[in-house]
Amino acid sequence: MKILSKSYTSIIALAICVTLVSSCNKPKSEPTQIQPIEDISTDKSVGLSFIGENKNRLNIYYPVTLSADISHLSLEQKQMLAVLIEASEIMDDLFWQQALGQDKTTFLSQIIDSQVQNFAAINYGPWDRLNGDQAFLSDTNEKLLGAQFYPADMTKAEFEANNFEDKNGLYSMVRRDKNGQLVAIPYSTYFAEELAMASQLLLKAASLAQDPSFAAYLNLRAEALLTDNYQASDYAWMDMKTNPIELVYGPIETYEDQLFGYRAAFESYVLLKDLAWSERLSKYASFLPELQQGLPVEAKYKAQMPGANADLNAYDVIYYAGHSNAGSKTIAINLPNDEEVQLKKGTRRLQLKNAMQAKFDNILLPISKQLIVPEQRQHITFNAFFANTMFHEVAHGLGIKTVLDSEQTVRQALKEYASALEEGKADILGLYMVQQLLAKGVIDEGMLEDYYVTFMAGIFRSVRFGASSAHGKANMIRFNFFQEYKAFSRNEDGFYQVDMLKMTEAIDALSNKILTLQGDGDYAGVAELVADKGVIKAQLQQDLDKLTAADIPVDIDFKQGIKVLGL
Repeated sequence: MKILSKSYTSIIALAICVTLVSSCNKPKSEPTQIQPIEDISTDKSVGLSFIGENKNRLNIYYPVTLSADISHLSLEQKQMLAVLIEASEIMDDLFWQQALGQDKTTFLSQIIDSQVQNFAAINYGPWDRLNGDQAFLSDTNEKLLGAQFYPADMTKAEFEANNFEDKNGLYSMVRRDKNGQLVAIPYSTYFAEELAMASQLLLKAASLAQDPSFAAYLNLRAEALLTDNYQASDYAWMDMKTNPIELVYGPIETYEDQLFGYRAAFESYVLLKDLAWSERLSKYASFLPELQQGLPVEAKYKAQMPGANADLNAYDVIYYAGHSNAGSKTIAINLPNDEEVQLKKGTRRLQLKNAMQAKFDNILLPISKQLIVPEQRQHITFNAFFANTMFHEVAHGLGIKTVLDSEQTVRQALKEYASALEEGKADILGLYMVQQLLAKGVIDEGMLEDYYVTFMAGIFRSVRFGASSAHGKANMIRFNFFQEYKAFSRNEDGFYQVDMLKMTEAIDALSNKILTLQGDGDYAGVAELVADKGVIKAQLQQDLDKLTAADIPVDIDFKQGIKVLGL
């Protein structure tokens, strides 16, 4: 656990005793009744060293300083930013526990080489997140698919055969009781001390917030950390419209749980709203109901209308923590994930413009020079990259959220494949939205070829994230699907060219397939799709190797924090 500044220590200590049932007055017997997960990740008796064949992988992340102009903020707002960053550090510590089961400082202290140590810090453990979770440190076992969310010795069959409270819950850790039986322990209990600290910091930030809606959200989120009931704060988050400072905080995405995709990982983003860019985006959300009706799929798969209260905004991100900071860095957010909130309120889409610009300049443009035919490189534009990323997030709100004729959510039905298929849906329907809005004249920048060619270059960027990433799997599926439809060609010099007509046909066909699989809750069908197309074939691997040989970074890493911002 990270030690907080002295100014909060006494408040937090009191909060732990007073606020939580599991605190100072709680009997000390409970921890002995639960068997902690066996820490099998590394051998701590000796120092850890790099074991990979290619030490150049240590350089795959391009360093980026996350700074922003905060001169326009008031003294209280600057103080609030510092508190939010401090609270985010707790989310970072908790994710280390969920991903690795070890304290960050203890783990990293075992690595002597500073470059390897930095790579381990970026990956939140000894497994290369952009290389199929391959171990890169000595004395390291294979990464558990369920990370630390489940007992190390638990099989999928055992889990499926047992029934216990909150079995499929988002906000609990599965452990064994004193009799060896599986039990789910709520996050608010398992991480009681840390979450009490985090809650108090959010309350402190709320007292400094000048925007009433943001203060209300912070107060409700602080309460949610102690109760595991996040829906009320999700609704409050949806109602925020005027706050210049933004916080995405708590257990949110389920990508880290590759065993079932059930359990949410802790993360945080601290952001500043870009008012000028946000104004440009505000018009798009209102088209969601119309676009839902036009989806290229049978009517029954598009009957669940998305909420019309969704909005789009652009931000400069100034701090990432936890899951959001592990390996590849997110450049856009679509939340909340709660299906009930989505149907009633829609979602909010946050475009992280400064991080997006860093990836475009340092990764996407160099990739295009290596793999896109010269005559189409003029169509690689930041506006198209921004729009494709933005409409990916908007497209999460389209389609279907629950299996037809069922109350089961698509996420529950498709289990560990749900995230990869959902990311694939968002990518392909994002292009569908671009098609439609360009045709209507709603998008008035660029031409369709800009968006298609930039998207093609974007596939090469994202597919390098590897097989362990939901986004990586989605990109592999799409690349192989497009190849079957001849949506692109590859010349003898290894350059790719987009076929505009066939690309449009492929987009419609893949949209139909994914929406049908989701609506049917077809687990076996998705498993077959992933096995068949979620792989990097030999020719593509050769082309990706060209990018490595050219020293093009795979992703970015951040220098960030209170000192960077001068707070």
